[in-house]
Amino acid sequence: MLQNVADIEKEILEFEISSPESLEQFRLLYLSKKGKVSLLFDQFKTVPSDQKKEFGQKLNILKTLAQEKLTNSQSSFSNTNDDLSIDFSLPSDLNILGSRHPLSIVRNKINDIFNRIGFTVSDGPEIEDDWHVFSALNFPADHPARDMQDTFFIEKNPDILLRTHTSSVQIRVMENQKPPIRSLFPGRVFRNEAISARAHCIFHQVEGLYVDKKVSFADLKQTLLYFAKEMFGKDTQIRLRPSFFPFTEPSAEMDISCSICGGKGCNICKYSGWVEILGCGMVDPNVLESCGIDSKEYTGFAFGMGIERITMLKYQVNDIRLFFENDVRFIKQFTSEA
Repeated sequence: MLQNVADIEKEILEFEISSPESLEQFRLLYLSKKGKVSLLFDQFKTVPSDQKKEFGQKLNILKTLAQEKLTNSQSSFSNTNDDLSIDFSLPSDLNILGSRHPLSIVRNKINDIFNRIGFTVSDGPEIEDDWHVFSALNFPADHPARDMQDTFFIEKNPDILLRTHTSSVQIRVMENQKPPIRSLFPGRVFRNEAISARAHCIFHQVEGLYVDKKVSFADLKQTLLYFAKEMFGKDTQIRLRPSFFPFTEPSAEMDISCSICGGKGCNICKYSGWVEILGCGMVDPNVLESCGIDSKEYTGFAFGMGIERITMLKYQVNDIRLFFENDVRFIKQFTSEA
C-alpha cells in the first residue's frame, strides 16, 4: 500500500501540465472523486493498524503535493490569459471625475463675486413664520402685494409656511446684527406655481443686503454693475427700470444687455437687446424699524435674483425643468466648469 503512494507521487511529479486541457486532465486523474489520490483515501480503512499512522501521513503529503501543483498551474494559466486579453493599443481608462450641479456652480460663482467686495454669506430656515416672510417686510395682512406670491402654508398652523423668498433671512440678520451689515443670502424657496419650461414650484434665489450710514442708490447701481460685468463679461451693460416691491423704496428691476446677441436682438431677449435678471431697491424705512434699526441714522439697499434664471442665461438652457430631473447626460456637460 505504501508502494502505491510512492508510485502515484512519482507520477504527479513527472506529469507535465502544458495547457488548460492537460490541467483539467491532471485534476480528473488525481483529485476528482474517482481520482487516484481520492481512491487511496477510500482504501485507508483496509490498511493494517500498525501502518495506518505512516500511511496517513504520506497520504496527506501526497494530496498536498497534487493540490499545490494544480493551484500553481491554474495561477500560471490565469495570468497568461489575462495578458493575452489586453489590447495595449486602446487608450487608458482614466478615472472619470464627477461634476457639480450647474445651479451649484452658478451659486458659488455669485457668492465669490460678492465675497470680493465684502459680502458674507448667511443662511436661514426654509420653514418660516409669517413675520419673517411677510409682516416684517412691510406686507400688512390685507396688503394686495401678498397676492404676488402663491404660498405653501402649513394647514394645521397658517402662521407657518415654506418661505417664498430668502428675504426672510435678511430680517433674521437685521434682528440679530447691528449695522454695518453686508451679507448675501442664497437658498431654496417655494411657490405654488404650475411647473413649465419657465417656472417651477421649487427654485433658488440669492439676495443681498447692505445697511450702513449714508448708503445711496448710487452704491446699489455700482455694486450691481460690478456683478454683471464679472458674471457675464466686461462688455455687459445694465439698465434700471422703476418698479414696486413692498420692502424697498424706491424699487427697480435690472436688465443686462443680452450676452447672446450682443444687444442686437434675438429670441432670448425677445429682440429687445435686454434681459431682466433681478429686482432691487433701497430698503424701506419701515423694514429697518421692524428690525430695531434706526432708519434716521442708517440706510441700505437690497437686491434679489433667481439662480435658475442666471444659469439659463449663462449656459443658454431653455427649460428650467432640466435642473431638477437629475439627467446624467445633462449634468456631464458641466464637468469642466466644476
